[in-house]
Amino acid sequence: MNPVTTLIRPTVLMLALAAAFPAAAQSAKALTAEEMLKELQILRDRVTVLEQELQAQKAKQAENPPGMTPEQQAEFSRIATKAEATQDSLVDNGLSRLKLSGYIEPAFVYNQRQKRAGFQFLNQSPYGYSYDTSYMGAAVLDIQKETDSGTLWRLTLAPNRSAGMVVDGVSIVQEASVSVPIDGQTRVIAGQLPDWSGYEYMQPTLNPFTSHNLLFDFTLPTAYTGAGVEWKEGKWWVRTALANVNASMRQATERSPAWAFRVDYAKGEFGGWGFASLIGKAPRFYDDASSGETVQKADMAVLLEVDGWFTRGDWTLGGQLSYGQQKNGAIARAADGSFQDSQWYGVSGMVGYSLSPRMQLLARADYLNNSKNGGGLFTYNYADGINGIGPGQNVGDDPQRGANRYALTVGVKYLVNPNTTFKAEYRLDGADRAVFEDVGSGTYKKTNNMVATSMVVNF
Repeated sequence: MNPVTTLIRPTVLMLALAAAFPAAAQSAKALTAEEMLKELQILRDRVTVLEQELQAQKAKQAENPPGMTPEQQAEFSRIATKAEATQDSLVDNGLSRLKLSGYIEPAFVYNQRQKRAGFQFLNQSPYGYSYDTSYMGAAVLDIQKETDSGTLWRLTLAPNRSAGMVVDGVSIVQEASVSVPIDGQTRVIAGQLPDWSGYEYMQPTLNPFTSHNLLFDFTLPTAYTGAGVEWKEGKWWVRTALANVNASMRQATERSPAWAFRVDYAKGEFGGWGFASLIGKAPRFYDDASSGETVQKADMAVLLEVDGWFTRGDWTLGGQLSYGQQKNGAIARAADGSFQDSQWYGVSGMVGYSLSPRMQLLARADYLNNSKNGGGLFTYNYADGINGIGPGQNVGDDPQRGANRYALTVGVKYLVNPNTTFKAEYRLDGADRAVFEDVGSGTYKKTNNMVATSMVVNF
């Protein structure tokens, strides 16, 4: 092939060179093939030099950004180096994507029938769980970690106020769980998980009142120990698990787990609803007449509840309907001394109105029907003069007829600053039987008054 033909074949390149160097183009016809090759080599070297100068200029601008003095550039480099070192340290020490949060809630409580008034904070209750102690007066540390794989790890500690303490009387663990991603919508969950039923939350940072409603206190599970699956898609959130209910391990002869289920639907920006259920064996407690000791045994329970919420403008609404039953869970025994089944249903509703961005007025009403077989609620199978559960205690009251309970609560919540909230409430608890023990007179009454205040400080 002719060398000259080979050299001039890239027509586009030749035209570009001709435009850049007109003199060379005019004399190109008089050049020999060897001379043309030399000219092209000179042009190529010139282009290479220009490219190198351009790259050097870019590098210089990166090292010395326009508008920065040498001192500013030195400070910038120092900050960049420190930021890289800090990021490396976080990763090396496992602190990347680690979140710490928590709160404390000192509380003051006055209980009329118990003749008790004073502060309560991190105290142990010798009487077990009651509506005037519950989770009030807590100090909580919440530790959350997300790994590179997307696994979520959580440990929440709450001395004397945890779900674990309610279960076994000593644990400080509120939650200890992992959530492992399977795909974009589905995760495997396992560990100790606080109950997810109802419209009220356990945490005082999310609960507008200091106390909780009757359904929260006496008809819902406390915690699950097991494994399950959660699924999120759009407005839907579904959680389900096979687990021990209110028990960190099974007792001898116990083999069957319970099935817990929860579905939430966010209807829109302002409201939504949820449904929760539990089917399976759960602990119940009774006094053994032969030994005089309190005995724990697991029996079949069925819980169903539906709840909803609505928030728009200055108004906040919440409500819940619940039904439950437990085999052999009634307080009263049959005529032959055998156990009877417990059964209950109830309703709770709450309304809040914001007078200002900082202050909210609150009202709540609860009703709990618990008359069957002397009463008896979920894992709560004995007469209780503090909480007003069981048959009437006056002469002539039917021991097979449990008291129906109600509670009316009004309160105020004030946001002192973004991390501090002050709460105050007055609560009237009542029953259609005399079930509240007046410790001053040794008699039983149909009503009890409580005043509670608390200050929640979170970070």
